[in-house]
Amino acid sequence: MRGLRWRYTRLPTQVEDSLSGEEGNEEEEEEEEEEAAPDPAAAPEDPMVPQLTEASQVLSASDIRQLSFHFPPRVTGHPWSLVFCTSRDGFSLQSLYRQMEGCSGPVLLALRDQDGQIFGAFSSSAIQLSKGFYGTGETFLFSFSPQLKVFKWTGSNSFFVKGDLDLLMMGSGSGRFGLWLDGDLFHGGSSPCATFNNEVLARREQFCVQELEAWLLS
Repeated sequence: MRGLRWRYTRLPTQVEDSLSGEEGNEEEEEEEEEEAAPDPAAAPEDPMVPQLTEASQVLSASDIRQLSFHFPPRVTGHPWSLVFCTSRDGFSLQSLYRQMEGCSGPVLLALRDQDGQIFGAFSSSAIQLSKGFYGTGETFLFSFSPQLKVFKWTGSNSFFVKGDLDLLMMGSGSGRFGLWLDGDLFHGGSSPCATFNNEVLARREQFCVQELEAWLLS
């Protein structure tokens, strides 16, 4: 009987049943895969990227994201409100002070000069008229040249921010200011200073402002 070999032929109905069963399994697997696949639209937002009340004319989304990593933890998650901008409110330091009345800060100043250079400062409190320097060690200067450079407090002095009627100063030492703006917010300058041990923020030590924005980060 070893010479006998059995041959088995599947009936058409059995083939159809088998195929339909396989197709059903494939459809179930596809449905499971679709259910398991994450929805890109439902992905959680990056907590480091703040929400802006309106679009910035100075900072790109990439600039904002990079700067966010250098803010103190108390600022993380707070929306940005545009308190002042030269294109809307004009070139006037006194107008900036008026717009800041009632604000407690912190504030981000972002500038673009006539060379297209972007730089500015983070102030731990609102920009205001003052008889002397104010602020805390959270204050820093920054520049995109074109990569972001952040200049934080060195601890050598406490000359963070000072606001006169005709001059806004941030960082000082040896008679020089890390960043200064005059009363019309059109002319400004930047020099290395002891407060932040910064480089010149613009391409030259004196510059003309093309656009300035003041964002309240609280």
